[in-house]
Amino acid sequence: MQKNFFNPQSIAVIGASRTPGKVGYDILKNILQYGYQGAVYPINPEAPEILGVKAYLSILDIPGEVGLAVVVVPPPKVGEVISQCGAKKIDSAIIITAGFGESGSEGTKLEDDLVRRAKESGMRFIGPNCLGVIDTHSRVNASFAAGMPATGSIGFFSQSGALCVAVLDRALAEDIGFSKFISMGNKADISDTDIMLALAEDDNTKVILGYIEGVKDGKQFMEVASQVSKKKPLIILKSGITSSGARAASSHTGALSGREASFDAAFKQSGVTRAHSFADLFNYALAFADQPLPQGPNIVIITNSGGPGILAADASDRSGLQLISLRKEIVDKLRTFLPSFASFYNPVDILGDASAERYEKALTTVLEDDKVNGVIVLLTPTAIVDVEATAKAVASIANSTDKPILTSFMGKKRVEPGAKILMKSHVPNYSYPEEAVSSLNAMYHYQLWINRPDKTYARVDDLKEKVSYIFEKVKGENRERLSESEVYEVLKTYGFSQPKSLFARTSEEAVAAAKGIGYPIAMKIISPQIIHKSDAGGIRLNLNSKKEVADAFFDITTRVKDIMPAATIYGVMIQEMVLGGKEVIIGITKDAQFGHTIMFGLGGIYVEVLKDISFRIAPLSHEDAIEMIKEIKTFPLLRGVRGEVGADIGAIKKSLLSFSQMTLDFPQIIEADINPLLVRKRGEGVIAVDARFTVGGE
Repeated sequence: MQKNFFNPQSIAVIGASRTPGKVGYDILKNILQYGYQGAVYPINPEAPEILGVKAYLSILDIPGEVGLAVVVVPPPKVGEVISQCGAKKIDSAIIITAGFGESGSEGTKLEDDLVRRAKESGMRFIGPNCLGVIDTHSRVNASFAAGMPATGSIGFFSQSGALCVAVLDRALAEDIGFSKFISMGNKADISDTDIMLALAEDDNTKVILGYIEGVKDGKQFMEVASQVSKKKPLIILKSGITSSGARAASSHTGALSGREASFDAAFKQSGVTRAHSFADLFNYALAFADQPLPQGPNIVIITNSGGPGILAADASDRSGLQLISLRKEIVDKLRTFLPSFASFYNPVDILGDASAERYEKALTTVLEDDKVNGVIVLLTPTAIVDVEATAKAVASIANSTDKPILTSFMGKKRVEPGAKILMKSHVPNYSYPEEAVSSLNAMYHYQLWINRPDKTYARVDDLKEKVSYIFEKVKGENRERLSESEVYEVLKTYGFSQPKSLFARTSEEAVAAAKGIGYPIAMKIISPQIIHKSDAGGIRLNLNSKKEVADAFFDITTRVKDIMPAATIYGVMIQEMVLGGKEVIIGITKDAQFGHTIMFGLGGIYVEVLKDISFRIAPLSHEDAIEMIKEIKTFPLLRGVRGEVGADIGAIKKSLLSFSQMTLDFPQIIEADINPLLVRKRGEGVIAVDARFTVGGE
């Protein structure tokens, strides 16, 4: 991005107004009143001067060069103004004006014209429909926000101007320093990825915050976010995550996936620290901006009250942090100055009558344990505690150690003076213990991200050609789903073991097939209209005789005809009963923004109820696949409990990677899943018991 967005030698406000309360007036006033040192040119054909500054009829009438144009004219005039800026050789513009793509079809036409004119002129612009841009270091406030934040190291970009205002208001109230504020508006030209790259290269920005409602190119977003997050913490709040795609999902994977799952997976794979609330966004920003990263998960909690200590301990147990057991010599040292009925372990409860000196000694002592990676200091405002003295003591220690110190001085009125001392000393203070734990946990996981080795990928190049004819045939016949036999061939080619299976069109053929496979057998209805066979009564298991098979054939076909009279029934599949193992599901669904998403979870008929699942964006690395497996809550069952042999985790990983490769080989796959994928004991592999594939679009 051009430097003129943040540090221009001169600024022209096109549409500057003489009327207080007008956006064109407020922007000009902000530029003039906060210390900007460059030339300022108001453009207004009806005013000789505004706020004591000479005004011009047109941008073309300005005698010198202009670095940045801020546009505040009515929507129909913006395109012409941009063309004039191009003629003036201005390379950067901030378009404040609303009434474009966000307002309907006519606005979209204006926005398209605006983009075309800017490209023809070689100009880049932020907006339209935005609040503006603030750079505290160059003293540029080219916005209509009410106020200028303190100079700091937090860079913030937002698709919502209103959220910018809210963030700015809190920053002003709490004296939190920012480097840049960027309201992006409609993102017609400059995108969030452009801003992320710019902030990553900005020497004045240490932490990058963002609020987004959507991304135009999911793959590009992940690529840029991965690059940026290796340099600086990238913390993003994403809204609008609860609605799934409009198309009805036919597979379990499709039913369970959606915008939430895709964005969550994308963030995990690209190192984005996800804020789930406005509070998280601020909490994480303060921690990352002001404290060193923890070098491990081991923390100590120091408190003057048992209750808050327990809350913090509970929050730690739910996170990736660990309450470390202090070394004996550290505990012995604590005993020398803490009351005998204090808690000398973790949390370290130094009791309600704790003085600032007791806090100081306890904090200094636990930091001597080289296994401690960070400390959370809690304080409740008892009648005895000197809040300000304690804050000064904690701040002094925090500024002399390379381990992160976070605090929660709980309450409001009595702790406020201490909280201000901590904030001025760059020690993050939180209203509640859980917030401090969550922030330190975010820092720990970011530390893992920046230190993780490069991902490794595997690919077998000769598989696609072996089954491409199947996908071509399905497309040629204008079908959406692969048949049972086609699914069998695809899975076989990509390395999946499957039960012995024979197709039967009649009761007699079913009995013969069962005899050929050997009892017990399973019977499944075969119909292109029936996706979830169990829901239609189209499955029978553990059939052990000729009579059971014949009866089951009649029952299945009759029941399905009653439930779905329009369904075409081709026959049944006779399949060997595979006994033992654990049922999991793996799946594919195609996301509009990020492409193919891979799912893994506990399988069987209850998958949509239990929803013990994980997602990642394809292509998967070896590391992605292992993380997916370990992420589900029931992973301990796969690992093995109470002495049982664990499931074949390696075979699950191989299956996920095979599904990932399918998405690269056949992008026309819209949905697919194997459910259940039966996982045998360690070293015995997996068996794909049932599967379905839906294709289209390519």
